[in-house]
Amino acid sequence: MAAAAVDSAMEVVPALAEEAAPEAAGLSCLVNLPGEVLEYILCSGSLTAADIGRVSSTCRRLRELCQSSGKVWKEQFRVRWPSLMKHYSPTDYVNWLEEYKVRQKAGLEARKIVASFSKRFFSEHVPCNGFSDIENLEGPEIFFEDELVCILNMEGRKALTWKYYAKKILYYLRQQKILNNLKAFLQQPDDYESYLEGAVYIDQYCNPLSDISLKDIQAQIDSIVELVCKTLRGINSRHPSLAFKAGESSMIMEIELQSQVLDAINYVLYDQLKFKGNRMDYYNALNLYMHQVLIRRTGIPISMSLLYLTIARQLGVPLEPVNFPSHFLLRWCQGAEGASLDIFDYIYIDAFGKGKQLTVKECEYLIGQHVTAALYGVVNVKKVLQRMVGNLLSLGKREGIDQSYQLLRDSLDLYLAMYPDQVQLLLLQARLYFHLGIWPEKVLDILQHIQTLDPGQHGAVGYLVQHTLEHIERKKEEVGVEVKLRSHEKHRDVCYSIGLIMKHKRYGYNCVIYGWDPTCMMGHEWIRNMNVHSLPHGHHQPFYNVLVEDGSCRYAAQENLEYNVEPQEISHPDVGRYFSEFTGTHYIPNAELEIRYPEDLESVYETVQNIYSAKKEDVE
Repeated sequence: MAAAAVDSAMEVVPALAEEAAPEAAGLSCLVNLPGEVLEYILCSGSLTAADIGRVSSTCRRLRELCQSSGKVWKEQFRVRWPSLMKHYSPTDYVNWLEEYKVRQKAGLEARKIVASFSKRFFSEHVPCNGFSDIENLEGPEIFFEDELVCILNMEGRKALTWKYYAKKILYYLRQQKILNNLKAFLQQPDDYESYLEGAVYIDQYCNPLSDISLKDIQAQIDSIVELVCKTLRGINSRHPSLAFKAGESSMIMEIELQSQVLDAINYVLYDQLKFKGNRMDYYNALNLYMHQVLIRRTGIPISMSLLYLTIARQLGVPLEPVNFPSHFLLRWCQGAEGASLDIFDYIYIDAFGKGKQLTVKECEYLIGQHVTAALYGVVNVKKVLQRMVGNLLSLGKREGIDQSYQLLRDSLDLYLAMYPDQVQLLLLQARLYFHLGIWPEKVLDILQHIQTLDPGQHGAVGYLVQHTLEHIERKKEEVGVEVKLRSHEKHRDVCYSIGLIMKHKRYGYNCVIYGWDPTCMMGHEWIRNMNVHSLPHGHHQPFYNVLVEDGSCRYAAQENLEYNVEPQEISHPDVGRYFSEFTGTHYIPNAELEIRYPEDLESVYETVQNIYSAKKEDVE
């Protein structure tokens, strides 16, 4: 009977939603149902927010059921934006209708800004001051971020340009928030020893689009601690660590009891869970990100040590971090409490080497050199983070393929957040921005700061100031957009068009064309270094700007390219900067690229028809 009533009412609801003045019989049929049945119908998911608004205006009873803070509007909000529900407490009073309106408005604003970015920044990298519109938005930032995530999660191979700029905006917003949190964290007193929290901030900053939180990482470590406790119970069922509650900071003093904990940790981490130092791929940034260390169960000495340290301290063993050269270690005190201690009163633990316990002599043997006693000392959180970021900085300088130098930029930001007056790193940051051609005004600010800190840098500073000012002047002199017409006489030798998937004849890489020149436009030095003169047609042939599947951008001669008979998507971070869609055979240029090559799209369609349709017929 109840099911029949619900089915009958469900037929009436759409009619009520569509008609401003429903018939009395239909309205009566609906409002006479029990309240819980009505609420079930209105929350069933078959009605839109507009439908709910119209239904609630039909009579007093429906209006009361659809009150702004009630279940109906809460369900509307939840179905539309499920990821936002974690930000609300079940006990809080929430005006769900108002939240719905604010979120809807934030979404429209977000899409408006994302749509404007391609036109504003197509010809250059988005400078940091390009995000000023976003910083001045009204409403909760989480709503704006949620809309950006919705854009990134749009299905299919369309809206590539929207996704490209949504990603950049989201990257910037989250990094700014994380950097502010890190700076506040660094203001804590020296005895604040949350090494894991600091490491998570570094992880979050370098991976702002990943869902990384201290709470989640701590939960994973807690699960490891539970396994250690289970093993420890088998060693000593009355061990005091087993009585510790979550969040307690108690320490056990007896060396024998501490040793039992370390034995249990070694068994669980290295024998049971198979954690190990990453010797095969040591110079990989993933080894420094705590969430990746837990996922991949491998890392380098400093990240493995932080994991080991966190577990040990939760179980009452007061290990301490040692900033040992070339190999980060932990130290475990063997002396009596309150006694005068030296470096020989400690055992040193190599978390990278499966928790092996070392003497001072063995530590020196590990790195192959004698070191002073000072290097066996304990370091605070800031020094530990400095070493982690320093490792990332070294890896960033080694980047070869990633021409955006994102890791180098991120690690410089982090290092300068901790030590803002490091002249050499400020100079490196200025050179990097200059090399990438981004935010010249910021380059001048950095250079002025360097000059204030160290007047002796006037030579390097003067050179960069001069060339940055020249760059700014050139930008002012730029007039309009250069349009290249295939029908023009000087372009008669151009065979390929933007958007085509190509293959390099010599090197075999797959790529997509995003620009072309009728002849090589590079300087004499580049032509000489790339040995262009050895080509049969030399530099007097069309050259193409291509995005390569390995993430690089290259300038290829026409004679070295051929159609890719099995076209596939090109996994390159800048694809969305130039193209709006991948069709399965080629890319469609976005509005800005099409303005510059207005006749190429028609040529692409002809090529696709001739090459791929003919191939399909041959197969059939």
